[in-house]
Amino acid sequence: MLSAKLEVYDPRFYQLVGAEATLEELFDKAIWAEGPTWLHEQQAVIFSDVKGNTMYRWTEQQGTAVFRQPSQFANGNTVDAKGNLITCEHGRRGISVTDRDNNVRLLVDKIDGKQLNSPNDVVVKSDGTIWFTDPPYGILSDAEGKKSPSEIIGCYVYCYDPKTDEINIATFHVMRPNGLAFSADERQLVVADMSSVEFKTAGLHHLVVFDVEGKQLHNRKTIAEITPGIPDGFCIDKNNVIYCSCETGLLILLIDGTLLGRVLLDKTTSNCTFGSDQKTLFITATNSLYRLTFK
Repeated sequence: MLSAKLEVYDPRFYQLVGAEATLEELFDKAIWAEGPTWLHEQQAVIFSDVKGNTMYRWTEQQGTAVFRQPSQFANGNTVDAKGNLITCEHGRRGISVTDRDNNVRLLVDKIDGKQLNSPNDVVVKSDGTIWFTDPPYGILSDAEGKKSPSEIIGCYVYCYDPKTDEINIATFHVMRPNGLAFSADERQLVVADMSSVEFKTAGLHHLVVFDVEGKQLHNRKTIAEITPGIPDGFCIDKNNVIYCSCETGLLILLIDGTLLGRVLLDKTTSNCTFGSDQKTLFITATNSLYRLTFK
């Protein structure tokens, strides 16, 4: 366990985040670690090795073990109100649910009869609707899925209602949507637009925010340009503090774009999730899973 490297730019960091932090590397055998989510009842973290076609489970008592292999090139994960695991699968190009008995069922993989691209990250709203992003990264090559032509012109944010089995495009206004998270009151949805991956000069590496109106997103606004690197996954706490991945660790900022500080990992970071409280973060970064604890 080491002291985390912090850079503080705004004094509100100390009140909203913490005065110091410790960092532990829990696992380092992934090819590209992604999609951590906390299972409260099991006191466990599930995370994906997208390129390794494997999902892992970590607990304090047992460490890290294979949870599912092959994983259908799983990427982002979250948990619904019933404790079911919701997973983005590049392999089946859809969203699956894993119940408490580890039964896996595909929830949705098409819209209007057209195959989705490769769902990337996912969140569940308190009303049970499942919101996810669908960039093309799982169909561009065989590295993290199966190289395939897109059946959909574009990459969108979707809302799927498991109660009615209905899916709709929530917004067309993100070029390459990736990570996403609701604000504390769920009135806004923050989305990562990382089109600079394909378009180095003209592409974006921004966090944007939308107003949530029913199952639609409106009034896109830019929160911040994320640098160095791109915004991939992130999480938002009860005070609307955003913990966002970047090339060198985590950027910590307010939803109005104010940069509070950074946590330096010296490793490209992909995603993060809160543990049993909002002082503990589990972070996936390149080949590793970390635990970051603020004090």
